[in-house]
Amino acid sequence: MHVVLAGVVGSTAYGLARAGSDVDRLGLFAVPTEELHGLRRPVESVVSSAPEPDRTMHEAAKWCRLALSANPTASELVWLPDELYEVRTALGDELIALRGALLSERAVRGSYLGYAGQQFRKLLTRGPDERPRAAKHARHLVRLLEQGVRLHETGELVVRLADPEQVREAGERIAARPELAEPLLADAERRLDRPGVLPQAPDEARVEAWLRRVRQAYWTADGPSDGIASGLRKTPVGR
Repeated sequence: MHVVLAGVVGSTAYGLARAGSDVDRLGLFAVPTEELHGLRRPVESVVSSAPEPDRTMHEAAKWCRLALSANPTASELVWLPDELYEVRTALGDELIALRGALLSERAVRGSYLGYAGQQFRKLLTRGPDERPRAAKHARHLVRLLEQGVRLHETGELVVRLADPEQVREAGERIAARPELAEPLLADAERRLDRPGVLPQAPDEARVEAWLRRVRQAYWTADGPSDGIASGLRKTPVGR
């Protein structure tokens, strides 16, 4: 597996982590290009969990499809604070540089409202004995709405929450009274219905050009050319 870009995501990235919180990792890898020409398609996602660290890795083409649909989890990989990247290659830096090309108004609206709505529906099914789980759904709901609206209005996905404790407190209130989420959802929907700064469609040509450079770089199973390999740097989190 040729890792192109990887970092720490989830509660650590949002600023919501506490002692004992899981550390979630997300990454993008490229298969050797010749494997794409065989009878069977290579695996597009690799997920590991306990006893290993929680880590999800998506193959480059699949990650691009997820990001073009504004999948919130996949998208944050190219918007992380610098210190949270664990692997960055030259191609990874190129992808970060063209992250705006992945965005579109319709996809952002549908995805962020859609995922927030999913969290709300999960809230409604949680019983009194599932309060911690309900609070987690509520925090995700608040975060998704905050990030989606800001992305729509500014073109920037801010992964690190401005006030994590406020989001945590809101999550506790909403977990106890799920109806408190309804005005938040309605307000976000109104703001996302207004004109924003995002284009109507993503710049798929730029994304396609990047993906073709990936395929060219990993044409042989031995790895990238010297020029690509020289751009590889691993940065421990926290340094």
